[in-house]
Amino acid sequence: MAKKNQNPHLNPETFRDALASVGDDGKRNWVYPKKVKGFYFRYRTYLSWVLLAVLFAGPFIRIDGRPYMLFNIFERKFIIFGAVFWPQDTILLIFLLLILFVFVILFTVVFGRVWCGWACPQTLFMEMVFRKIEYLIEGDANQQRTLNEAPWTGEKIWKKGLKTTVFAFISLLIGHLVMAYLIGVDEVREIVTRPPSENIAGFTGVLAFSGIFMFVFAWFREQACIVVCPYGRLQGVLLDDNSINVIYDYIRGEPRGPIRKNVVEEPAKGDCVDCGLCVQVCPTGIDIRNGTQMECVNCTACIDACDEVMVKVERPTGLIRYASENSVKGGVQKLFTGRVRGFSLVLVVLLGAFVALIATRDELAGTVTRFPGMTYQEREAGRVSNLYNITLINKTFEQQRVEIDVLADGMDVEIVGAKEWVLAPQTKFEGRFFLVRNQADVKVPQEKVTLQLLNHGEEFDEIETNFMAPVGALKQ
Repeated sequence: MAKKNQNPHLNPETFRDALASVGDDGKRNWVYPKKVKGFYFRYRTYLSWVLLAVLFAGPFIRIDGRPYMLFNIFERKFIIFGAVFWPQDTILLIFLLLILFVFVILFTVVFGRVWCGWACPQTLFMEMVFRKIEYLIEGDANQQRTLNEAPWTGEKIWKKGLKTTVFAFISLLIGHLVMAYLIGVDEVREIVTRPPSENIAGFTGVLAFSGIFMFVFAWFREQACIVVCPYGRLQGVLLDDNSINVIYDYIRGEPRGPIRKNVVEEPAKGDCVDCGLCVQVCPTGIDIRNGTQMECVNCTACIDACDEVMVKVERPTGLIRYASENSVKGGVQKLFTGRVRGFSLVLVVLLGAFVALIATRDELAGTVTRFPGMTYQEREAGRVSNLYNITLINKTFEQQRVEIDVLADGMDVEIVGAKEWVLAPQTKFEGRFFLVRNQADVKVPQEKVTLQLLNHGEEFDEIETNFMAPVGALKQ
């Protein structure tokens, strides 16, 4: 829950009784945000161009032929900033997630929900792509409301059809983009250029993602931030009186009311003229004058709208601005608090541990398991063998050659199909091999055996396994 508003001129509770996007009858209250312009919106637009360009270019960026970013959850292979992470690197991924989580906490404690308003993909696409297309086709808020309430005429069919077509096309692009991050650009190209029947799974995935995005941006909209996203609820726990948010200066603004030139009113009114523009431009439909709220995504639309009004009525701008509760009440802004120092220390420790793990990470890794459903095999000349599976992962960007040796007297290794394994760069390899020995030399039913993995003659790993065989001589 958002922090209790300390503005004595407002009822701090009634606005929390219901969501702005839900009517008294419990039905969806469609939000028609008024088109906004101003300083912050202009720079949000510039930033959105950069972020969207990076987002769409991400899957196509390659280093030495490999993708720069890949999140292949199907093969459990992740490439982050050119570094490959396999299932054996789970500890690294856990540390990476912890670092991200602590950073989000630290950033929220200091700057509130700035991420949501400036960099979140949901906001980027909704406000900077889909909303702008809607303004272009259907007009501003009042025109959209009038069009939706009007009967189905040729003009309405044309505008709604055009908007739906454009929305569907962009949703398809985003669906393909997500798939490119998950399986790679080359695989998506195969899906696009071949008949759907040749890759049903990939084709279904593209359609599913595209349908989800069409649903979110054409209908669900701000509900994704208000109802689904847990970050808004998280901020209620993390924010304090020193956190910077989009905030209304109720000390300066109250009591609100129209300003009449050359008229002295008693008691003196505040700077807020109660025009309601801050509410009309809000993409989640809230009134920022009610204080910090879960639904506020810090998009700054209300700041730009209010500043424009303040200029017109010849009052200082910044009635709504980035500030903290303490700075509004006492004019003091303190950023480096005890909480900030604590979270910063945790973040530094996690980063140090992550760097140490990266520096000591093995470039080659292997696992050995017994072949399922088999114990031992009897051979000629009184010999006995066990069959094993081996999984090798090459985390380097060069081709590697791997051999295997067994550290046990009288035991031999037989690789199935080759004398050594050749691993292409950044790949996983699965092979099989036998351990063979004279049955007469078997002393225990399960013998601990140490295997030595060699890369170009140098050991890079030792693996312990069991060799199973009956004790005593086999029947001839």
